[in-house]
Amino acid sequence: MAVLDDLSGFEFEDVMEDVFRNLGYESVRQAERTADEGRDVIMEEVVDGTRRAIIVECKHTDTVGRPVVQKLHSAIATFDFDGPKRGMVATTGRFTNPAREYATRLQQTDDPHPIGLLDGEDLREIADEIGLDLYNGRIEILCDETLRPYDPATAVDAPVAEAFRDIENIEAADLPTPRSEAAFRPVVAVTADTNAVFETSVGVIHRINERTRFVVHAERGQPQVAADDVATLVTENLHATVEFDIDRFAEVFDGVEEHRYGQTQTEYKEWAVGRLQDHHTTTVSYTGDNNVTYTTTCEPNRSDISVRSIEPVYLPEIRHTTELKEYTYPYEYFAAGPSRATAADGIHRCVHCETSGVDEAYTYCHNCGAIACDSHTKTERLEQEPVCTGCAVTERFALKPKYFYDEENRETFREEYAAMPIHEKAMENKILAGGVVVTLLIVVGLLVTGGLV
Repeated sequence: MAVLDDLSGFEFEDVMEDVFRNLGYESVRQAERTADEGRDVIMEEVVDGTRRAIIVECKHTDTVGRPVVQKLHSAIATFDFDGPKRGMVATTGRFTNPAREYATRLQQTDDPHPIGLLDGEDLREIADEIGLDLYNGRIEILCDETLRPYDPATAVDAPVAEAFRDIENIEAADLPTPRSEAAFRPVVAVTADTNAVFETSVGVIHRINERTRFVVHAERGQPQVAADDVATLVTENLHATVEFDIDRFAEVFDGVEEHRYGQTQTEYKEWAVGRLQDHHTTTVSYTGDNNVTYTTTCEPNRSDISVRSIEPVYLPEIRHTTELKEYTYPYEYFAAGPSRATAADGIHRCVHCETSGVDEAYTYCHNCGAIACDSHTKTERLEQEPVCTGCAVTERFALKPKYFYDEENRETFREEYAAMPIHEKAMENKILAGGVVVTLLIVVGLLVTGGLV
């Protein structure tokens, strides 16, 4: 089988850039294609604490002879790098005996610029390791790491108990064990450099020199850039991943679901480059030599954008569901051990209106299980406990609405109210009673002033 037979030379260079990045080399980038002087891909490695540059020549040909290796050796010598350097020739075909003998002699004579050789057979072995499709050059995503779906130092449902602590009139002992489910969603963290200079006859009119890092939800369909809090959660915890063992997680959660990557790593790279190209495109105004103002669009070329890394990882989305009498309260978040980014909070939300958020006050109604805001929370007249307006039975006493858990409590109070002396009945509406007292005092004052009493 021919290796990557349908690719052009430039496409092969793109593939090798991705291959070396997946093999763990650092600062992998392509040289300018206008005059690469035998240098197609440039990258770095660290050996015993010393950073070394590697200059790669890519040849998408059936055979590579000694002249190619010699040319690369000269290119290494003239490459500007403050440190040791070596070279590598990568081909989809094979190397001639003279080419191999030349590379071997460089190694045996301790040449300061040795050259390694990577042929089609080597690429086949690498393909199995990194998921490279030898037909189309696309690299599949092979991911077996996930952010931690929970904090091993606490209970799985600890975040739910923490959220309910903000709710008045409910204790931890009142909470049933929630149903806890985990969905492992694929994401990729992309780091890319954009370097572009735009010049006219008057000189440089715009320059881009920026490193961008963003996280992409990578399920089927169009990739979606993650929200800032989710991106921060992912990037700050990539160093603390664990093995994605779905059977082990199934022992911890009531339900576990795995979502698959929707595209190849190569496709996400192409999408990221296109997105950055659009992001950095801008309109610039400048004054020409003739003192006339011009406006032009500065759009970086795809070759101006170098993807430094694409790091796949599973992002756990945790959903807890708590049943309290008539109501169900979901609480969802993306998890990374003890850290999390809330996705949906059904606890800090009034069931009777659109009031929501952790800055509001809420009270639990033991009568029906509702969590309600202050506007929908009243005091039960007979029990003197909170009750929500959604379940309360109401009736006016002394022209003021009173709230009851049920018909039985209302009937009991009716009997109590009927037996009350008039002044106690009046006190069921303190505002009205106070108004009556004030009015009487005013009338008495007027009578005294007029000498009528």
